[in-house]
Amino acid sequence: MHLSNSPDPKLTVLAGGVGGARFVLALRAARPEARITVIGNIADDIWLFGLKVCPDLDTLMYTIGGGADAERGWGRADETFHAAAELAAYGAQPDWFGLGDRDLATHLIRTQMLSAGYPLSQVTAALCARWELGVELLPASDDRVETHVVVEEGGRKRAIHFQEWWVRHRAALPASDFVMVGAESASPGPGVVAAIESADAVLLPPSNPVVSIGAIMAIEGIRDAIRTTRAPVVGMSGIVSGRPLRGMADACLNAIGVDVTAAAVAAHYGARPDGILDGWLVDEQDADQVPAIEAAGLLARAAATVMSDPASSVTAAEALLGLADEVARRG
Repeated sequence: MHLSNSPDPKLTVLAGGVGGARFVLALRAARPEARITVIGNIADDIWLFGLKVCPDLDTLMYTIGGGADAERGWGRADETFHAAAELAAYGAQPDWFGLGDRDLATHLIRTQMLSAGYPLSQVTAALCARWELGVELLPASDDRVETHVVVEEGGRKRAIHFQEWWVRHRAALPASDFVMVGAESASPGPGVVAAIESADAVLLPPSNPVVSIGAIMAIEGIRDAIRTTRAPVVGMSGIVSGRPLRGMADACLNAIGVDVTAAAVAAHYGARPDGILDGWLVDEQDADQVPAIEAAGLLARAAATVMSDPASSVTAAEALLGLADEVARRG
């Protein structure tokens, strides 16, 4: 099925936090008639002060639902941090992760429902009902998966939770590996494989290739579904002119020995069936990398992909849909 001819295409997006959320928002604006399913990364999840915190799922929910802090790109708009200040006054640890007061309500409800026996997928659906997203948000798994980072400090190696490395240390501690604890035994969440298999296109937004998309792909059933789906699988580079558009993806790529270029990330993902991609969209600033990407077996195109405002974000989403359509036409 060609996306341009379909009155209500099924679009499945694998997404991390800020970049993925902005892309989904633009995709919904570009294709309001589409049935969009978002498979959200759960490996950033962490337990803090007895509460289950799901940073990527919440960023997706708040952003798509219109409740996110637009300036930061994450957390709630009009947020206050009185509870965090009180915890710090008591000397509670960790003191490097600030829970906002509005955000705290989400974590309280989530933890209450999980404690009552509801799986994360049902909890997420219940939370999203308030926000009227216009898309379906599915956790990658109901099982516990957490990214841990192997770091070197004082001449010794140790593993710390990804959030500690990312938030507390700002990815400055030298890292040598990322371990998705629990991924080897985790199963895809309800509806995840079906969303991939029934899609007219599977889209990878400019989310972190190591700890967002990579963490989702660490769940074997999801990787298998991506490799075998009949839908075109296309992605958009979050690396432009050798730098990440946001976040610290360069530190993650350096840790696993992947060059910080659009072409290197495409090679890291690889072409199907051994890899996960059919096509790769790079920014127009990296148009000179298109031949190398195509030599690796992918259909590659260059377009304006920097999502600096709503209009440019829609343009980027349209370009990725165009690439998916081109892959579909080629068969």
